[in-house]
Amino acid sequence: MAGAGLKGARERRVRTGGIELCVAELGDADRPTVLLVHGYPDSKEVWSEVAVRLAEEFHVVLYDVRGHGRSTAPAPLRGGFTLEKLTDDFLAVADAVSPDRPVHLVGHDWGSVQSWEFVTVPRTEGRIASFTSLSGPSLDHFGHWIKSRMARPTPRRIGQLLGQGAKSWYVYLLQTPVLPELAWRGPLGKRWPKLLERVEKVPAGDYPTPSLPQDAATGAWLYRDNVRARLSRPRPDAFAHVPVQLITPTGDAFLSERLYDDLGTWVPELTRRTLPAKHWVPRTRPDQLSAWIGDFVRTHEEPATRAPRPVAEAAVRSGVRPEYAERFGGQLVLVTGAASGIGRATAFAFAEAGARVVAVDRDAEGAARTAEMARLIGAPEAWGEAVDVSDEQAMEKLAATVAAEYGIVDVLVNNAGIGLTGSFLETTSEEWKRVLDVNLWGVIHGCRIFGAQMAARGQGGHIVNTASAAAFQPSRALPAYNTSKAAVLMLSECLRAELAGRSIGVSAICPGIVNTNITATTRFAGVSDTAEEKRRQRKASRLYGLRNYPPEKVADAILGAVLHDRAVVPVTPEARGVHALSRLAPGALRALARWQPPA
Repeated sequence: MAGAGLKGARERRVRTGGIELCVAELGDADRPTVLLVHGYPDSKEVWSEVAVRLAEEFHVVLYDVRGHGRSTAPAPLRGGFTLEKLTDDFLAVADAVSPDRPVHLVGHDWGSVQSWEFVTVPRTEGRIASFTSLSGPSLDHFGHWIKSRMARPTPRRIGQLLGQGAKSWYVYLLQTPVLPELAWRGPLGKRWPKLLERVEKVPAGDYPTPSLPQDAATGAWLYRDNVRARLSRPRPDAFAHVPVQLITPTGDAFLSERLYDDLGTWVPELTRRTLPAKHWVPRTRPDQLSAWIGDFVRTHEEPATRAPRPVAEAAVRSGVRPEYAERFGGQLVLVTGAASGIGRATAFAFAEAGARVVAVDRDAEGAARTAEMARLIGAPEAWGEAVDVSDEQAMEKLAATVAAEYGIVDVLVNNAGIGLTGSFLETTSEEWKRVLDVNLWGVIHGCRIFGAQMAARGQGGHIVNTASAAAFQPSRALPAYNTSKAAVLMLSECLRAELAGRSIGVSAICPGIVNTNITATTRFAGVSDTAEEKRRQRKASRLYGLRNYPPEKVADAILGAVLHDRAVVPVTPEARGVHALSRLAPGALRALARWQPPA
């Protein structure tokens, strides 16, 4: 019988070193094996959401670490949890489930700590194909990290030591005798699920398992048997002999990102990822982890068994800025107005960085084409969705579909927009309504609906709203368009203040004159003759074409805004100039606003 959350799993018992390990398997045993190792105070069920997703493509194996879940504990406990004995357990499981092929190892928390031992000791060479590390450093690397900072105690290094020392408060408590056992078997064990739900936003359900109080009490020996010994006498030869993917949650309350500053010294082949999330990512971000793990496994599987990948992917990704691939790989990004122009370029830029992309547009065929191309140039997955952003009910339905089928959006780009030119007195109420419905209400709908999903998840995110240089520049010729974009800018500023406490960033992107097809669809208020309107559209398109500022540069600015959490980003030189004048010489802009461009 499989554990909670692992329905349909095949279970076996593996005997090693006088104990019995409970091992669960999912997926086709003939496929590459992904072995998931849980942390403290968890059992293998912490991986259930990730395991089910990975089992669609791989042979997935999970086991309860000795003394946890349904595995037996050593007797006596003292000395029974050393890294050497945990390595024996890993080899016994690997030999049982994948005797002829190396396994792809994934560890979280203490599962990652012990897995670092597995990938750095000689006796496991040839048994591991790759390693993905989540929220758990090598104790040897940690020990050297401490020693290097003690040897050269600059203010910055001392600050790093003090910062990690404060985050490690629980480690000191677990070293004490009796108290951890009493706490876990008493009030802490009973309250732990609610604490996780409240502090870490871990969804309630079949995790943690009922064995948690006993698991946590017994697992304290992981710390007692290893931490002091390894931190004081770290191994000098702790070099990884496999490719390593490091996934670092930026909101981890227990581990500083600075712990991994020197990791390149110990890992010859290292891939870094960052994730705006808290510590328990196997439960809060299973979709993201599954995408990254699957991609890493495919990349490092033996050529004969490697899953086919798009031919353009390797070439494209080799030219992607490393910080973009690290930050956005595997994340779910939704872009509106994605059938053309800035929206399409933005979808492609995120795809090249390895993100999963939802391309949204009123033009269903255009959205589908963008999604298809996104897959070819690097997106692990991409989908096209047709929706009118001004339709609130349609946006509600879209958000529900995306959440159910693809996951909660990590980055939302509200880019859909339309143009309208003409004087205020010639602009009808219907024309005002259409511009505001798309340019402003479309953004409001996206922010409200998808922003609420991000906030409810509790793991952060980012919203990008495409405003315009017109947001700072008044113009007698563009009252409706400029008003809509100024409103988007102010909305973004207000929303940024409100959502900051939820770790959700908000950026307003303000392009200037960019070579897109918005000019071909711009309406001209007061012009009833279709031929005349077409003439003006062609003239505007020629002018924008002569400027020839590519939408790809705006897309790059959008990725940079998310990466660095920038509030307002004027993109083109003219946009930056107008933004500066709006602050330094607003009177000059008011004078310029009186200019009447020729028809």
